[in-house]
Amino acid sequence: MFKNKVFRYSTLAMLLAIVAYFLIETFSPPKKAPGIVSNEELNPATYAELIQDDRKDLEKWFRTSDESPIEDQAAFKGLDYYAPDIDFRVVAKLVPYQGEDKILEIHNTDGSVDPYERYAFLHFELGGSPQKLLLLKHEGVFSLMWKDGTSGKTTYGGGRYLDFTAADIKSNQLVVDFNKAYSPYCAYNHQYACPLPPAENTLTVSVAAGEKFTAEK
Repeated sequence: MFKNKVFRYSTLAMLLAIVAYFLIETFSPPKKAPGIVSNEELNPATYAELIQDDRKDLEKWFRTSDESPIEDQAAFKGLDYYAPDIDFRVVAKLVPYQGEDKILEIHNTDGSVDPYERYAFLHFELGGSPQKLLLLKHEGVFSLMWKDGTSGKTTYGGGRYLDFTAADIKSNQLVVDFNKAYSPYCAYNHQYACPLPPAENTLTVSVAAGEKFTAEK
């Protein structure tokens, strides 16, 4: 009987250790991977200037490029944005998707459907609140599509996007900068078909960062 008790207790201890390890690995703040720049290493003023420069370049492209979704480029008055806020730049931990149903059919605004791969879940915090988003892969591009409390109010109702390459992922970590969040082309031109965020990618907080959307403008 004594040996049986020892066996049961050791088995229970092992199971508790496994559970604790899983919780720590999934929800604890990630240790900075090589190549990942933390917010503490950035100068907030310089960072804000870089974001503003990127926005100026994008607006110039919208105004001049032949591939711009803006039909009347001469009348284009520019885009609206939230002020740069470094707190909306987060280092997310990737947890690879383990389900067998890796292929997810993403519906587009024109009713068509495209196959995407469920690549990983991103775990991070915003405003001290734990969040999770599904990172998708399609034609070599890693896409983050989501809705939040601003969708349909101050941002495009169909959701916003961020795109990444394989080189952006370092040791299962990814810098997610919501200050670079953008609206899809269909927000500006109905001739474009845009993918809609999957149901699980609805955040419980408002992401007051990145591109706003004003239909009249």
